[in-house]
Amino acid sequence: MSTAVPPVIPVSSVQSVESQPPAASPAFLSFVSRLNESLRNGLSQRRPWAELLDRSAFSKPESFSDALVRVRKNYSYFRVNYLSVIGLILAFSLLSHPFSLLLLLGLLCSWIFLYLFRPADQPLILFGRTFSDRETLGFLIIFSVFVVFLTTVGSLLISALMVGVGLVCAHGAFRAPEDLFLDEQEQVSTGFLSFLGGAATNVAVAAAPAVAARV
Repeated sequence: MSTAVPPVIPVSSVQSVESQPPAASPAFLSFVSRLNESLRNGLSQRRPWAELLDRSAFSKPESFSDALVRVRKNYSYFRVNYLSVIGLILAFSLLSHPFSLLLLLGLLCSWIFLYLFRPADQPLILFGRTFSDRETLGFLIIFSVFVVFLTTVGSLLISALMVGVGLVCAHGAFRAPEDLFLDEQEQVSTGFLSFLGGAATNVAVAAAPAVAARV
């Protein structure tokens, strides 16, 4: 007598998907790449530091208008060096005040990771509560006002900028530009606004998709 074989019940196998750490946002990677490219292009225009510090080229300006002309010409020629000096002064000021540096880094990271480059389809959840984009933006604005105006960060940045600009103006006024070869067309096309404008444009292009996704 043959025994009946029970029918095989089809069982659907469900594969467990392991949770992987979130990959870096393409917009953020593009932002970092464009910022790095802008910095490299800007630093490639740096003049030799020996030429900047040539003691034989220093002389007292004849008048205030002569000093202004010198500052304009020297800045057009040494603009990357001058910006590097101001950046070093800012960095030294922040490093000498670790608390202000941590506050500023926290503010920048908050804007980058909580708003600008956070995926639009992933809501912000803190302490079990979901925050909308408007609430996140309002919180970041309030946090920015607090850090800049109600702590030592704002006064520290303003003081460092004033010291850096003062050194740049003093050097530009006493450094005779007669040995500098820079025509007027190059002065106009590679001035301060052009240098920072190029970097700002690259950064804005990288951040535009992320900002547009939030609107």
